[in-house]
Amino acid sequence: MENKVRVRFAPSPTGALHIGGVRTALYNYFFARKNNGKFILRIEDTDQARFVSGAEAYINETFAWLGIQPDEGIGYGGEFGPYKQSERKDLYKKYADILIAEGKAYYAFDTPEELNAMRQRLKEAKADNQVYDSLSRETMRNSLTLSKEEVDELIKSEAAYVVRLKVERDEVVSLDDMVRGEVKVSSNNIDDKVLMKSDGMPTYHLANVVDDHLMRVSHVIRGEEWLPSAPLHVLLYKYLGWSDTMPQFAHLPLLLKPDGNGKLSKRDADKHGYPVFPLEWEDPKTSEKSMGFREQGYLPQAITNFLAMLGWNPGTEQELFTMEELIDNFSIERINKSGSKFDIDKANWFNQQYLKNIDNEVLADDFLKLLKSKGVEFSASKAAAVCGLLKERVIFPQEFWTSGRYFFYPPGEYDQKVIRKKWNDEAKEILVDYKNALKKIDTLTKESALETLNEVLAQHEAGMGRVMPALRVSITGVAGGPDLMGILEVLGRDEVVERIETALNKIVK
Repeated sequence: MENKVRVRFAPSPTGALHIGGVRTALYNYFFARKNNGKFILRIEDTDQARFVSGAEAYINETFAWLGIQPDEGIGYGGEFGPYKQSERKDLYKKYADILIAEGKAYYAFDTPEELNAMRQRLKEAKADNQVYDSLSRETMRNSLTLSKEEVDELIKSEAAYVVRLKVERDEVVSLDDMVRGEVKVSSNNIDDKVLMKSDGMPTYHLANVVDDHLMRVSHVIRGEEWLPSAPLHVLLYKYLGWSDTMPQFAHLPLLLKPDGNGKLSKRDADKHGYPVFPLEWEDPKTSEKSMGFREQGYLPQAITNFLAMLGWNPGTEQELFTMEELIDNFSIERINKSGSKFDIDKANWFNQQYLKNIDNEVLADDFLKLLKSKGVEFSASKAAAVCGLLKERVIFPQEFWTSGRYFFYPPGEYDQKVIRKKWNDEAKEILVDYKNALKKIDTLTKESALETLNEVLAQHEAGMGRVMPALRVSITGVAGGPDLMGILEVLGRDEVVERIETALNKIVK
């Protein structure tokens, strides 16, 4: 096997990607790019009963949004295809037949009722595990307990059967995991897993081992939930004669609920309102709709950065990384063994940091589209100015509208707390003089607005604090906000004068 790094991400098209799956994809992508290797997208659709139409397109849409570019796979080509497991059935049967011929797998004809009865017997006997293994298989209907004639007759009659791996007793199965270190398991604790189902489709165990071998995968980077299955996969590599080319394993830590109490399930992610998919998705089984990170206003680079830090430590104080920096700094050795809390507040912080660093003109391009949908006509330069004033104070781009409506509409009501505390005769006198002084300015800028205000305050021998709250509330209707002089510049002289006059007429204390 060549020494080239080849990794794969192999989701099932059964719905939206769990956030842990997206993180797994990113770690595989980082590792491939860091090592000048190949990143493969493979679709594991062996569970036909749970197949969801459109899921493949959604996976590709997710990758495109995050900036992940597979080198091979479904939709990307490559010399090791097909990259969809449902199109590789003959390959899996071929290797299942080899295992059967070599006595390393067998046919099992047990009905669901017989399997339930077996589990009940083991339960009553107080067996540690109620599973189909090297001991219980001796009491079941399979090609190890039936005669060859009986087996041939059952197959000829098209009786339902599965193919199970024949796990030998008293073997020590070990692997050196890149995250967990050495893992050792007794084969007595590994049951005879099904390799081929009764519908002729392989299970994950057989399919992923065969595919990883044939696609020359060098490293299997996947979630911790697959760690208990890893010894079984090591046995499969051994029984198929592929031990020398077995990939290196790295099992990633769990993502935990925000309170740290247990694994973050897909249902948990949905409950918190943050499923990881960039399309509005209606689950055909539940008809429930969820919104993706993109539609909520998260930036792809923020989500990439957020997910990268859930389980990986760069070894420095740096938190903000570009995709290129994540690739350059990534190493499996710095992946944590313990789980990481899914802290959406941290995701919001990342989004805020990235939003602040985007050029105002770039932000304005999308903001102008939103304004147009609201029926608001606004110049590109003023839209950019609004973005510049607000981006230090918002988390999502859509908040330019929700937090800055006063840029487009005069206030319909005024903050009563400000009115009670700061709206007084002195403030009103200053506002009247300020309004009249502004009328004499041809073009209102934040500099001229401030200079004029200082001149009026000097005439009244008053400090800025005497009038600023009243001025702000008369212009915006609210107590807080970005630089007020910047707001005045965006609104322009006539609009500012009109709003002050309106406030002086409407506000009664």
